[in-house]
Amino acid sequence: MTTTQQLGPDGEALIKKWEGYKKDLGDGRVQAYPDPATGGAPWTIGWGSTGPDIKKGTIWTKAQAQQRFTAHIEEEAAPAVRKGIGSTPTTQRQFDAMVSLAYNIGVTAFLQSTLLKKHVAGDYAAAAAQFGVWNKAAGKVMQGLVNRRAEEAALYRSKA
Repeated sequence: MTTTQQLGPDGEALIKKWEGYKKDLGDGRVQAYPDPATGGAPWTIGWGSTGPDIKKGTIWTKAQAQQRFTAHIEEEAAPAVRKGIGSTPTTQRQFDAMVSLAYNIGVTAFLQSTLLKKHVAGDYAAAAAQFGVWNKAAGKVMQGLVNRRAEEAALYRSKA
């Protein structure tokens, strides 16, 4: 048996809070910006969207940003978490926190993570502690990631 869980409102709010909506042009459009860790690639737009179609000078409407965000969640991050957890009992908030992590670090890294292994083993306290491991970008500890991981771990631990 596999889960059919979807990202809930708490998870979406958490992801959007930490991904931000940077470079809002104030007219319903948003502009791509460089990765904060590298100062360049990967270029990012909307709520953390990256890809070969996003480069310096890319401008999207808010609707385009929402469409890409939804597609990334529904086609990549949430399915990866569902695949990884299989039939492991998982609360909505645990699921949301793990989707946030997978969205940010990538599905391959998430599926190989100790956090996922601990969750599947039912060691939820150890899994929650693993969020803090993912605090670096380009090899540097980033305070924003430290803060995001603390909030993801708090969501993971919270009772729904």
